Amino acid sequence: MTSTRVPAPIQAFIDATNSADSAAFAATFAPDAFLSDWGREFHGTTGVQAWNRTDNIGVHAHFDLIDITAGPQPQSYTVTLKVSGDGYNGTGPMRFELRGDLIARLIIS
Repeated sequence: MTSTRVPAPIQAFIDATNSADSAAFAATFAPDAFLSDWGREFHGTTGVQAWNRTDNIGVHAHFDLIDITAGPQPQSYTVTLKVSGDGYNGTGPMRFELRGDLIARLIIS
């Protein structure tokens, strides 16, 4: 893992997923957040909660942090996670954009 510190919202995203805490998971996102999962788009709290049910905690996802790198913009990060569970299993990047202590954008590709 690189020396980049894991920002609190990203750590909370990982911890909430690993503890299957859907309320804590949703609370890591801004109310107007945007999430794109391989081109499937989810908007706002309702969209994030829907994705969580179908693609994350709802399929018993577990995240292991592999790497984090600061992105080109302030408060942007590329996080490589190893994902396991009853849905997607594998390692891949997630691009986060934060706004203060919340996730404003998450792009999974």
